[in-house]
Amino acid sequence: MASFIIEGGHSLKGEIVPQGAKNEALEVICATLLTSEEVRIKNIPEILDVLHLIELLRGLGVKVIRWGRGEYSFQADEISSGYAYTEEFMHKCAELRGSVMLVGPLLARLGKAVMAKPGGDKIGRRRMDTHFRGFEQLGAHLTVDEGASRYLIEAEKLKGTYMLLDEASITGTANILMAAVLSEGTTTIYNAACEPYIQQLCHLLNRMGACISGVASNLLTVSGVRSLHGATHHILPDMIEVGSFIGMSAMLGGGLTIRNTSVENLGIIPQSFERLGVRIEVKGDDIVVPEQAHYEIETFMDGSFMTIGDAPWPGLTPDLLSVLIVVATQAKGSVLFHQKMFESRLFFVDRLIDMGAQIILCDPHRAVVVGHNQMQRLRARRMTSPDIRAGIALLIAALSAEGTSRIENVEQIDRGYEQIDLRLNALGAKILRDD
Repeated sequence: MASFIIEGGHSLKGEIVPQGAKNEALEVICATLLTSEEVRIKNIPEILDVLHLIELLRGLGVKVIRWGRGEYSFQADEISSGYAYTEEFMHKCAELRGSVMLVGPLLARLGKAVMAKPGGDKIGRRRMDTHFRGFEQLGAHLTVDEGASRYLIEAEKLKGTYMLLDEASITGTANILMAAVLSEGTTTIYNAACEPYIQQLCHLLNRMGACISGVASNLLTVSGVRSLHGATHHILPDMIEVGSFIGMSAMLGGGLTIRNTSVENLGIIPQSFERLGVRIEVKGDDIVVPEQAHYEIETFMDGSFMTIGDAPWPGLTPDLLSVLIVVATQAKGSVLFHQKMFESRLFFVDRLIDMGAQIILCDPHRAVVVGHNQMQRLRARRMTSPDIRAGIALLIAALSAEGTSRIENVEQIDRGYEQIDLRLNALGAKILRDD
């Protein structure tokens, strides 16, 4: 289990380019199973979760070629469905939540799919009902194999229908969408997720010959087609990494320029940091976070206590709340964070409290942060990364802390951030990887 040894107190200066979006990469790579022709994808982040998914596709018989850093082609002309029923496949799927999005394409192409109970971050219950109800409405039949901890999904023929999703699930929308594009007739998906990465998946599918309308809305209409063909695709910058860099620059000063951020696809992420008093300048497609000795949390217009909560797009992504919480620990003022989606995502704040942060964990979903106004630095500690987003938040805290910290289980951070130690060291950080 690898660790980061972080010498705190060094400012970050310079320029950095965000990696390709992890969540989009997982979706569009799964979509390559929908055609026997070659699909070429650029700007793929070479992080553990994505590389893990690519290996799963190789196991299924997909021809994968790496043309250069971040550029791959996929050709699923000879899918080996038998591998999907092996213990090895089940074990690998159980370690990667994104593997659930293999089900929709396999069901559409082969009429059957198998899925292990998904793994990933241990941040609370992540139910699969939305996925399965959508498949059943398209005509699939679900069988639960409790002994093998897996689900079997089969369909003689998928038929389009109207469906109202019980929640705007991102992976659920992606999965159902990929099954629907090869279904017979028209499928209408209401209460669909509509974040930029779902929009990107729709654009790729349409370039492959699908017929999807309503892109960027929560009402998608899919006219099924008999087959799809090859296409090329370029993945957007990762909005979570952009937000993480904004948070780092606010905490560590020095001034940082984040290049090629696709500002139009960041939603309210910049405004959320501005609510904490962080100054942000947008220059074209770049974001500049200037050096700032102090930042003050805003209040609402009536003077009431600031509250920041997550919500489905175009609301604030829950993946950035951990970073915002760390940034708030050094702001002037107080703020309530409300994390609605997962039961245990806020539990990492215990580590911040051990570092000297003033945080009250009200319940599993709410935490109040009373900022230090940069008057009292956090203290270095030995910690363990519980998940990707908490891991990057703890890294930011350690970079700003007084003394030398150690973060163990950094493989969790590697799952979502490509070579983060090397990239931050180039900006002035002092991070040593201990394998």
